[in-house]
Amino acid sequence: MEHIVFLTGRLAQRNLEKVLAAIDPPLFTWEVREIGLQVAGLMTADMIRRRVEAPIAADRVMVPGRCRGDLDALSAHYGLPVERGPDELKDIPRHFNRAARGVDLSRYETRIFAEIVDASTLSVAQIVERGGYLRSQGADVIDLGCLPATPFEHLEAAVAALKAEGHRVSVDSLEPDELLRGGRAGADYLLSLTPDTLWIADEVAATPVLIPREPADEASLHQAVERFLADGRPFLADSILDPIPFGLLGSLCRYQRLRERFPEIDIMMGVGNVTELTEADTSGINAVLFGIAAELGVAAVLTTQVSPHARRAVREADVARRVMFAARETQSLPKGFSDALMTVHGRRPFPDGPDEIAQAAAAVKDPNFRVQVSGDGIHVYNRDGLFTHTDPFELYPELGLEADGGHAFYMGVELARAEIAFQLGKRYVQDRPLDWGCAADRVEEDLLKHRAPGTTLRRRRTPAKSEDTPPNAQDS
Repeated sequence: MEHIVFLTGRLAQRNLEKVLAAIDPPLFTWEVREIGLQVAGLMTADMIRRRVEAPIAADRVMVPGRCRGDLDALSAHYGLPVERGPDELKDIPRHFNRAARGVDLSRYETRIFAEIVDASTLSVAQIVERGGYLRSQGADVIDLGCLPATPFEHLEAAVAALKAEGHRVSVDSLEPDELLRGGRAGADYLLSLTPDTLWIADEVAATPVLIPREPADEASLHQAVERFLADGRPFLADSILDPIPFGLLGSLCRYQRLRERFPEIDIMMGVGNVTELTEADTSGINAVLFGIAAELGVAAVLTTQVSPHARRAVREADVARRVMFAARETQSLPKGFSDALMTVHGRRPFPDGPDEIAQAAAAVKDPNFRVQVSGDGIHVYNRDGLFTHTDPFELYPELGLEADGGHAFYMGVELARAEIAFQLGKRYVQDRPLDWGCAADRVEEDLLKHRAPGTTLRRRRTPAKSEDTPPNAQDS
């Protein structure tokens, strides 16, 4: 069995040992080493090299997730892997469970067609800019949405410009002339051909998406599929997903029948009728729809992000297709693969209970405030005491910051984050933005060095409170 040495600080040592001892069944043997500092989150690679003698009798070494420095150089120094663990020590069991399951989110089978719904009203430069953004969010194909009764005189130029940027392009129109123009300009796909416009596929090289004459007319779609299969030509087939409450369930059943009748064909599903037309968080809707897509083996999904509430739909789709593919391939429930689709609530929002926070507070001997959140509310503590409340306005008078504007601003921001985390049931970590999953962009941290002090930290005037607030005392 693998033997792992965990490096930590004094405040976290006892809790880390309890967490490791509780892993059942044991996944490895372990040893915890406290390297002579109070807060594990302040650990650096240089500090480890100075304080931990080589060699280390282990298969690998795990350091706190917030440890800064070059761990590759540290691995070379000790001659064994040195790795960062999760930011919070209580997430260690989940970290190892994911590794044991071999979670791989680099794989997926469903291509994302991301539609620019108003392409005909945009300039070529605007289309190229939007296409680049959609690809950065996870799109595989940029779909040019044509509008009824709206001339698209620069359609050919738009297709050419996108192709020049390395995009795969589809043209989405109800007008045969626009489909022909797009195909002749070099579009890779045409959305969509009905039984009455299949002749367009004979005129251009683009791969067509086949749809029924009317959504409920399954026979017309099946006949078109059979024709293309007989000709040995590539295509995608779309049964049309209807919105709630105008036939969503029935349309899903159509997709199921299409798959049962044609087990090997490429199916497309357009999800915008559900994500755009339902006033609910789209991360959950996308999770369910891509779960259905994984069960059906859907080859492509057409999505949009037009409504303000659906503005992260492409990023959500990218996460969902990877998670649901991994769940299907491992025959596991879609749990424990990624937190990115849980944008509002946390799976384990309050890792520490009030008693554990009280123990940590009792060990603090400096004036810097620590902020933690539990099911009981917001906890603020330093050497002068521990204060707990569900309302930050009730906590603030206890902090004595009337003469320290910079520190007061800092604590105001932290308490606001803590209140949001408490109310929603999200994970709160002091000095870190709240994690909104794929609903917001994350700022990448430089793990080679600690962050520079923020503006309010640099400008504090009161000497007793001029030090940077250290990371959470419960950090591993």
